[in-house]
Amino acid sequence: MPLEAGLLEILACPACHAALKEADAELICTAQDCGLAYPVRDGIPVLLVDEARRPA
Repeated sequence: MPLEAGLLEILACPACHAALKEADAELICTAQDCGLAYPVRDGIPVLLVDEARRPA
């Protein structure tokens, strides 16, 4: 289930404050040096650095 466009515009990466983009069931940080992937569970973004997946 995609997030609302207005919500995605105001969300930012908690680690580096860069914009996020939606991909599958995750929100991906757009900063090249960060790139953390935050899960979206039941339509709710989990923006906790401890829950984020590190880039490959």
